Amino acid sequence: MWSSDELFFRNFAELKNYQYDDEKVSTVTSREQIKTESLVEKCYDRFVQTQFVNPRAAQLNRMQHQQYLDLMLRKLPSNYECLDSSRPWCIYWILQSAQLLNFDFDDQTLDNVVQFLIKCRAPTGGFGGGPGQYAHLAPTYAAVNSLCIIGTQSAYQAIDRESLVKFLFSVRDDDGSFRLHVDGETDVRGAYCAISCAKLTNVPEPVLSELFTGTADWIASCQTYEGGFGGAPDLEAHGGYTFCGIASLALLNQADKCNKKALLQWTLRRQMIYEGGFQGRTNKLVDGCYSFWVGATIPITQATLIGAEKSMEKTLFDVEALQEYILLCCQKANGGLIDKPGKPQDLYHTCYTLSGVSIAQHSESAMHPQVLGDLRNELLPTHPLFNIPPKSVAAALHYFSNNSNQDAGCSNRT
Repeated sequence: MWSSDELFFRNFAELKNYQYDDEKVSTVTSREQIKTESLVEKCYDRFVQTQFVNPRAAQLNRMQHQQYLDLMLRKLPSNYECLDSSRPWCIYWILQSAQLLNFDFDDQTLDNVVQFLIKCRAPTGGFGGGPGQYAHLAPTYAAVNSLCIIGTQSAYQAIDRESLVKFLFSVRDDDGSFRLHVDGETDVRGAYCAISCAKLTNVPEPVLSELFTGTADWIASCQTYEGGFGGAPDLEAHGGYTFCGIASLALLNQADKCNKKALLQWTLRRQMIYEGGFQGRTNKLVDGCYSFWVGATIPITQATLIGAEKSMEKTLFDVEALQEYILLCCQKANGGLIDKPGKPQDLYHTCYTLSGVSIAQHSESAMHPQVLGDLRNELLPTHPLFNIPPKSVAAALHYFSNNSNQDAGCSNRT
């Protein structure tokens, strides 16, 4: 099942000319880069040797990934105990990955998820990382996204917008920045999580205006001389924070407050020439999760440069190379995806590698996706600003704009 205008794998023999050259000056980082490229090279060599005898050599292991996600939603292994304060995140990573794979859980399972997330809702508004835990913007974002993905009446009702808005005001600082929890640290993740939750639950414009006064200016102050965004002013540019920065500004319709050309140049430089995937910072290793964090930043930035009235003719990063890296280097045979060869699978990297592939396939046109290899590798689209299905975004906006009970709950901090 091949497309007549299919994307092509790169010439791996020629690609070896672009492997890292330490110029006879060995450092810790140069040795790690060479080691990583060696592991990637083995994956690419294996594909070259087997592509004509193994039809699955370049296929997405869809069934194995679905089985992995189903198992993990029902019972997490003991090594996930360290994420006890991130349980809504585990749910979100599973549900988003499943949506991309076009895999649905049964209604009873999803209702159980809703009931669990209700237990994570804090009396002060927002969601904690687990039942009885303090409200925190990060799990609040994950819980709101998860409930919007589920998209049932009970899921929407589990988002108490009145108390959510009060919580958002409680972690807002006077300069427009947001703390991740009351008296907690301030960084651009907090601003993004707050903006995303408020926008997705369709908080009325007068409240949004008050809640995010000064926020865009504070976010813009996090842009570094390199062009990317740091977690806070004067910190190093980082792929995850950069996504949070430009996605926040785009959601606020204030992307002009940052240097978009410098941002685009910085993000484009994050794609590794040999590996094909993205690194998260200058002089760092490739990591599958940046397939989304950096991969989504590029079309978002392009869209803000050309304006809403024009369509994007071409994504500026190498979508073939990115899909190549994920398909050949980041899949585990027993399900789940990874950071780089030699690493174990986990939910976080499963979610963001698949999300990055979706961005690569659909960023130019959802009607004509750019799929590398077998067309069965195609994933469903994801919304680049929220990272949930576009249909879930539309349904949530519709629900919260038409539910009078929720509208009554959008008084501000009182």
